Amino acid sequence: MDKITSPADFQVAIQSPRLTVAVFKADWCSDCKFIDPFMPDVEQKYNDRLTLVEVDVDAVGDVSQEQNILGIPSFVAYSDGRELVRFVNKLRKSREEIEGFLDRALEVYLTIHK
Repeated sequence: MDKITSPADFQVAIQSPRLTVAVFKADWCSDCKFIDPFMPDVEQKYNDRLTLVEVDVDAVGDVSQEQNILGIPSFVAYSDGRELVRFVNKLRKSREEIEGFLDRALEVYLTIHK
């Protein structure tokens, strides 16, 4: 997963016509660490259909505020600079919940890009 380290990098990533899912995280976040072991497998599973990018909320704090990220880890799907759907809350997220969100993001994306 590519790491976004600046607001400019974030803008470039979300402007892509490809479905891009930003994963908002932080090093100090225990729920973020919980998803770390399985996220490479999730990324590989969806690699041909979407791009996952990691956004460190401490490194790009303004972006997190602009995107109204209230809890981490949070997942927000974008295409062509527009937000399509989000999975944002303060709860720990399971692999099944994350994959369910990615499936939903793909459905929304495919509806728009028919």
